[in-house]
This record gives sequence, C-alpha cells and structure tokens, in this order.
Amino acid sequence: MPSRPLVAVLLVALSLAVALPVQAQNKPLTHDAYDRWAEIEEQALSDDGQWALYVTQPPKGDGTLQVKHLDSDRQHTIARGEQAQFAANSQFAAFLIDPPYDSTRQAKLDDVPPPKRPKDDLGLLDLSAGEVTEIDRVQSYKLPEDGSGWIAYHREPPRPDSAESEADSENGDDETEGAPLVVRRLESGQEWRYEDVTDYAFAENGQLLAYVAADSTGGSIHAARLDGEAPDVRTLHESDLDYPQMAVGDEGGQVAFLVGPDSTDVPHHDNTLYHWTVGADAPATVAQSGAPALPTDWLISEQAGLSFSEDGTRVFFGTAPTPAPPVENDSLLEEEQVEVDVWNWKDPYLKPMQKERAEEKKKQTYRAVYFIEADRLLQIATESVPAVTVADEGNADMALGVTNRPYRQELSWDWPPAYDAYIMDLQSGERTRVLENIQAIPQLSPDGEYVAWWNRDDRAWEALATDDQSRMTLSQGIPHSVYDHRHDRPYPPGPYGLAGWTEGDERVLIYDKHDVWAVDPTQPGTARSVTEEVGRANNLRLRHVPLDPDREPAAWGDWPNPVDPPTVVPDGPLLLSAFNVETKAGGFYRDQVSGSGEPTELLMEERSFSDPQKADDADRLLYTRESFQEFPDLWVADRSFSDPTKISTVNPQQSEYRWGTAELMEWTSTNGETLEGILYKPEDFDPSKEYPMMTYFYEQYSDDLYEHYAPEAHRSIINFTFYVSRGYVVFVPNVHYEMGYPGESAMQSVMPGVTRLADKAWIDEENIGVQGHSWGGYQIAYMVTKTDLFAAAEAGAPVSNMISAYGGIRWGSGMSRMFQYEETQSRIGSSLWDMPMRYIYNSPIFWADRIDTPLMMMHNDEDSAVPWEQGIELFVALRRLNKPAWLINYTGEVHWPTDLAEMRDWTTRMQQFFDHYLKDAPAPVWLDEGIPATKQDRTLGLEPVRTDPR
Repeated sequence: MPSRPLVAVLLVALSLAVALPVQAQNKPLTHDAYDRWAEIEEQALSDDGQWALYVTQPPKGDGTLQVKHLDSDRQHTIARGEQAQFAANSQFAAFLIDPPYDSTRQAKLDDVPPPKRPKDDLGLLDLSAGEVTEIDRVQSYKLPEDGSGWIAYHREPPRPDSAESEADSENGDDETEGAPLVVRRLESGQEWRYEDVTDYAFAENGQLLAYVAADSTGGSIHAARLDGEAPDVRTLHESDLDYPQMAVGDEGGQVAFLVGPDSTDVPHHDNTLYHWTVGADAPATVAQSGAPALPTDWLISEQAGLSFSEDGTRVFFGTAPTPAPPVENDSLLEEEQVEVDVWNWKDPYLKPMQKERAEEKKKQTYRAVYFIEADRLLQIATESVPAVTVADEGNADMALGVTNRPYRQELSWDWPPAYDAYIMDLQSGERTRVLENIQAIPQLSPDGEYVAWWNRDDRAWEALATDDQSRMTLSQGIPHSVYDHRHDRPYPPGPYGLAGWTEGDERVLIYDKHDVWAVDPTQPGTARSVTEEVGRANNLRLRHVPLDPDREPAAWGDWPNPVDPPTVVPDGPLLLSAFNVETKAGGFYRDQVSGSGEPTELLMEERSFSDPQKADDADRLLYTRESFQEFPDLWVADRSFSDPTKISTVNPQQSEYRWGTAELMEWTSTNGETLEGILYKPEDFDPSKEYPMMTYFYEQYSDDLYEHYAPEAHRSIINFTFYVSRGYVVFVPNVHYEMGYPGESAMQSVMPGVTRLADKAWIDEENIGVQGHSWGGYQIAYMVTKTDLFAAAEAGAPVSNMISAYGGIRWGSGMSRMFQYEETQSRIGSSLWDMPMRYIYNSPIFWADRIDTPLMMMHNDEDSAVPWEQGIELFVALRRLNKPAWLINYTGEVHWPTDLAEMRDWTTRMQQFFDHYLKDAPAPVWLDEGIPATKQDRTLGLEPVRTDPR
C-alpha cells in the first residue's frame, strides 16, 4: 500500500515530462497569421539625437506611431499615427492620425461620398511634457526644415453637410476651391488662420511662409514673415487668374511665382513669372512669353515647378512650345469620327510607346533660368537636348545636357540606351557636344569641373575637363578591374560604381570589387587605395555610406532615372559598409580619404544591416539589423558602434511560431562551376526524418543569406518562412548563365544542386516541388520539358514561346520586347533572324509534349511585362496533350496581383497545390474540378472536394 502514492507520483511526473514539451511547442504559420505581422514604414531621428520615431503598419488595419526617448524609458504610443516628423528644435513631433480602418472601410461599403468620409487629424506631441494636441480634419502639414517654432497645417474643406459649409453657401462662397490654412506657434499654441488656401510652402529656415488663396472671384498669393511675435502678412499679387506654381527661397528672403489662366483645354498656358524680395514694395515681372531669350512661340508653362539655386541667386522655371488649340468634333457624331493608329517604320518610338508617353509628352517642359542680380534669362534645355543638370545645386555656371534623340529607334533592340552629351556655359550660353553615342548616363562632378562616364567598351571610367575638354581615363591607375564581375548578360558590363568626389572636385572615389580608390583627375595614373586594399585581403566589399546627404539635385527633363546630386565625400572620418563575400556577414568600418592608415573594423556580425541615418546635430545613428530568424528591428549606436542598442520589438509574436534556419550550400554545376545557394530548414529539423522540398530561384540569391522574410501574402512567389514553418525544406540556388542558352543554363545550375539534396536521407526525393515567377517562371517552364524530377511545378507569367514573345510588346512601357532577348535578361544574344534555332531551342512550347510534371501557372490578362498570351499558349498546348495544367488569371491585374485579397488568394492556392502533390493533402475543388464560369461569382473553390456521394 505505501508504494501506491509513489507510483502515482512517478506517473504524474512522467506525464508532465512528456506533456511539457508538447505544450511549449510552437505552432506552424497559417495564412491567418499574416495580419499579425507589421512592417516599419517610417523612421527618423530628432536633430539632437535624443529621440527616435517609427511607424509600424500591418498589411490590413491600423498602424501605430512610436516616439521613443533614447536615453530613458520614456515612450509615446500613438494609434494610427503616420507621416511623422520632428521639429528642427527637437521639442515637438508632428504627425497625421488616420481615421480607424474599420470606419473608413464601412464608409466605402456604405457608398459614402469621399468628402463625407472620415478624415485625418493632426497630432502634435510636446516631447518635454509628453502631451498630445489633436486637431481634427487636417489634410496636410509642413514644418520648416531648419527653422524652429512654427508649423502650418491645411484643414480639410468643411463637410458638405456642416454648418460652416451651409454658411459659406448663404454667403455665396459655394465655389471656393481652397480650405483654411492655420499657422501655429508650437511653444505657445497661438494660431493664425487664413481662408481659401490652395497651396503653401515654408522657407527652409522657417522665417517666411508663402501661400496661395482662391475663391469665386479669383486668386491671390501672400507672404507671411515669421521673424516676429506674429505673422506679418502681405499680399504680393491678386487677380482673376490662377497661381499654379510658387517657390520660397531657403534663406527666407524671396518668393517666385507664376500667374496665368486656369483652364484644362490645353496642357500649357501663357504664364508670367514674378519674383519678390522681402522689403520690396511689389513683385517684379521677370519673364513672359515673347522674351528675346526664349524660343519663338514658346511660353512659360505651369507644368514645371519653380526652384531656386542653392545660393538663391537664380530661379529655374519651365517653358514649352505654344500648344495647338484643342480639336473640336462637336459637328460629328461618334460613328462619323475616325480613330486610327498609323505605325510608321521611321517612327523614333514604337507606336505603343508613343501612346504610353503621350500625356507626359504633351506636358513636357524645358528648363530655363532667371539670373536675379543680372536680370537675365537663359533657355537651358531644348527639344533636341531636353534633359539638363546644373552643377553645385544650381549655383555653378556649368550645365550638362543629354539626349537619346538620335538613337530612339535602336531602343527597341539595343541596350543600354545610347546618349549624346553636351556641356553648356550659363554665362555665355554656349553649348558644345562633347560625347556621342555612349551607352551610359554621364554625370557632372559636384562643382562642374568634370564630366564623368562609364566606357562600356573599354570597361573603364573616363572623364573630361569642362574648361578645355581634355580627356582622361580615371580608372587607369587602379590595378584591378572596376567592371562588375557578376555581369552575365550579352551587353557589355557596367561598373562597381563611383563613391563620390572630394571637396572642390579634387579627387574622385571609385570602387573595384572590394575596395575604394581615390583618383586625382589631373594625375589619373596615380590611384591610391583609400581602404589600403583591406577589402581584397579579407574578401570584403567596402562601400562608402553617406551620412549627410543634404544636397539637392538641380536636374530636369526626361532623364531615364532620377538624378541624384553627386556625393561630396568628406576628408574626415568615413563610414564604410562591409560585406563578407564568402560568409555573407555584414557590418561597418571607419576610414578617411587622406592618410595611409588601414580602415578600422567597427562591427561585423552574421547579420544584414541597413545604411544608417545620422542625427543632424549629434553622434547617433539609426539603422536596422536582421537575419532569417531576426526581424529588421531598429537599433541606435554612435559612429563607433561601441554600444548598439535595440529600440524596437515590432513582432514579438514570432516566438509563438515555428521558424527555420538558413545556411549556405555549395555544389558543382554540370559544366564544372562552383555555385552557391541558400538552404532553409525547419527549426526542429531532424536528419532522421524525410522532408518534402520546395525549390525557388530567379538569378542570384545567396548574398541574401541574412535577409529576413516576414510571413506575408506575396504577390507572386512562395514565402520561404511560411514553407519551412510548415515542414518543408526550401532550396534557393544561384544560376550562372551561358549566353544563348538561358533555359539550359538553369538546368545546368539548378538540377545538380537539387539532385545532390535529393540524395540526402532527409529529403523525400519523390516530393520535390519548384516555383518561380516571370524570369523564374520561364526557366521552370523550360526545365519541366527536360526533367521529371519535380512532383509539381508553378511557373508564374512564363514566356513559353520566344519567337512570339520576341515580337511582343511590354504594354506597361509600350516598348518592344526585342531588346530583352538580344541584349538583356533573356540572354539570347542575337536577333531572331541571325540565330533562329536559339529561339526555338529555348522555347518550352516546342517541347511541351515532354512535360509530365503537374504545372500550375498564374498569368493575368493585363500583364504589362509578359504578354498574357504566353501563358495561354502553354496552357492550351498542355490541355491539348492531356497534361495536368492550371492557369490562374486575376482579371484586370498586371504582372502579379496587387490587391491584398488577391495576393492572399494566390498564396493560398499555391500552398494547396504543393501540399496536395508533395504532402498528399486533399485537393481543393478548384484543383480537382475547376470552377465553371457560371459559378465563379459564388465560389472560389478553395474548399476540399466533397467525398460524400450525397
């Protein structure tokens, strides 16, 4: 009898020992978990480095603003806060407060007109007192960039059913275009209100505010000086015309503005440019159409913004040819009008490209400048040279112009685009062509002393001096290649890049594969390694991190990409990002341009880091750190990274779920090359078990070893985290391409890695799947014509027929697809007529009869990149051949679904498809039976097939 209690105790203890791990076991991710994960969408440091703010936002629902003191435990949490900024004095934070997601959603369901729907509020947080002031119905606010003490906010117009709106109607103000603007002193809370405002802007230093007002009688522009106790407002101009553009000088002493007709009948109107200086009695008229400096029959256009040079001595504005009057068809019935497109072989741009750019072309402007002290105008850009940039943030007398006009036809089949380049002296107005038919975008040095460009044929950085047009090869003294060794497309390779220029354009900093080199343009043969080749010695990639990117671009026109002002690299301490090419570890080093000391390692970890941002007036950095297991939360540190501190924990719920691990894997391709990839395993991986495996690839992924993938409904590809959480191994291999044979390159690169894993005892070789989208979708469509190893495959938006795709259009841009095959990603390397067999050999459609793998495709009917017909061609071929195939089309969507509901639907269907074929899960209705057109308005077919005969 005495032994029974002991036995009972032992049994209880044993049961607890068995039960505890089960209770503590994390759960697998499900699609319902996505809404629990938030992203950091905004982040900022106060100028004094004492505070940080960030906004977290889930995929659906309300976001949250956090404002945190970095040297104490003080923190403010503001529900639905967004568009947050610190005031320049670091005493206040301003932000908008979104209306609740549910109330906005319900208003849309109830068809409430937009003016009556819930609107944003404004929040003002006093950082010292911790108090929040809320102001309802605010559409925008502005803080001066450097000035402190003031904020301006623009109220929403009165609700149509409000007492204020009814009062306005009784007073005859029902046609008011504007809304109240309120100027507020942050410290005292004093406010001044101005009615019917349509636009407003601060000077950078906060000493001047300009605003435009408009009512039923006309418009007016006003300037409010803010250097006293109260705003000192004066009316600069009023008329029955419109005020479409204005700019305020950074120093708070001047305003420029346009005045012109208000109508929508033509894209450009005849505007007048005015300039006003604080203290002047009235604004001066400085530019009108017909001015001798402007081209004949050109006018000053409202389509271009106004801007001052950084030193405030110039006003830049836009001009355009006088548009033709609108065409009147009132005398014709609709059926009597002719609508026709004429494609001409001499057209510079293909007709679809012309149509895609038609509205932009109609509104195109050409930059001109007004020299304030000299009272002089100069037209800088022209129709033949439409894109221009002026050195030194608009202060310099040297401008660079580029044009692709002579080479626009070749854009359909050649890549990169070719350009001519011109330099222009803004004092003399003299323009000189200095470069012809270069396949690169040239750039001005910060002070305009040099034009630099990448010579693709010679694989070298070149430059010319703008004063005498003498040329030099900047990279000639660098003993290593400066072109990107990873380049594997038919066109010549690009560079590793330029880090920037030192003060006065004395030296240019150039990257090789590992290090940073300083080159004196006057002695380019004497390059010096700023980083003392420490990068090469340690297999690191060292790159400059700009911490004070406050230069504004002075660039206008149809540049192919936004023009960033060239970086001015300080002679003092430099922050360098570091990436270990072999291990993929990341971190930071410190160095300087002058001197011979080696760079100092500050931080290196098996993590990935964002480029830090720096507080303007303090030694404090804000950045993110991440790995596959670690969400990219925010960290702060000083410039030595001596005591990094984590300041956010955005997704603590991750600890509730099964996750995984990421590791590098190497194997040898069929042609003998060593390749890399990433292998993701479940966190509870047991080598004595068998796991199904998913394979995903595009081109190169291995450098992203430490990238975090939060659970989400993706628009096109599998979520690695989701699949490892649910018991899959995921393999992401790199692909090395041989010109002319992209499909076979994928086979030679991917399959040896897959088969090596399939030989592992812990991989279920009968249950391996593969998934990819767009370029990845093409490669998969090709591969399943060559192998039956995969139990299931999904190829999203695949090119199935390179012959028909070669002659297709990228409808998003209107461009011909030829250049993709001859020069870029498709890597055929020649035209269809020069190498027809390459197009046939690489096209899955010609080998569709060899496909035995169940193949699902997603291809949408408004795809703007890959013609929808490509997916249809392969689907109907497989259907004709009695092969298992499915085509998912999100009607009206582009290259992938863009609505969250459709992204979640796609993610769900992929999981159902692969779970059925790789895990023997029950088939859903859509997979087994399809969804007849007569029923698709009633069911999505996601439910399992019913086995009940009833």
